[in-house]
Amino acid sequence: MKTDAQLKQDVTAELGWEPSVNAAQIGVEVKDGIVTLAGHVGSYAEKLGAERSARRVSGVKALAIEMNVNLPGSSKRNDADIARSATNVLEWTSFLPKDSIKVMVEGGWITLTGEVDWDYQRKSATNAVRDLLGVAGVSDQILIKAKVSSSVVKSDIEAALKRRAKFDAQHISVEVRGAEVILTGIVHSWSERELAANSAWSAPGVRNVQDNITVTY
Repeated sequence: MKTDAQLKQDVTAELGWEPSVNAAQIGVEVKDGIVTLAGHVGSYAEKLGAERSARRVSGVKALAIEMNVNLPGSSKRNDADIARSATNVLEWTSFLPKDSIKVMVEGGWITLTGEVDWDYQRKSATNAVRDLLGVAGVSDQILIKAKVSSSVVKSDIEAALKRRAKFDAQHISVEVRGAEVILTGIVHSWSERELAANSAWSAPGVRNVQDNITVTY
């Protein structure tokens, strides 16, 4: 098991390795395996890149984000311009049904609302707008239309976990309550945890995934 000092060194190195991140602007603190990222970044996309970099490091138990998005002068746009750009890019996103997503912008923050049939459509919408110039953050309030059979969803998710077989699927417990899936168990990396959550989100009609999986090293 890595010490906090080793984790700090590895996370700092991973941030420096990520070309989309200005690592010099980000401070790293580690206590009991919990990593805190603090500082200022120039875009929301850079903030997400820093988060992904830290999660890639083996031994990270949890991540606390204290980074602020400070847009440089050349990147600042008014809310109307951002809303117009977001609406246009969503209209050009082929995965989304027409007029299924509504856009609201306040202080550079985009809030997306509406309903879609699948989680991949929800993710497509957030991915489409988060890198737009001037965006300070994205709030995803998109709902997934309910059409869930609990027994079918449970068996489908368990089968998907076994197929993907990067870890012992028997260590993951799947519980379905209405349109919500609850995952519990133990995995050995963040990537395995994300794989389990993505498998649950891929089931039709799932509106929420409560991920209680523990990462142990």
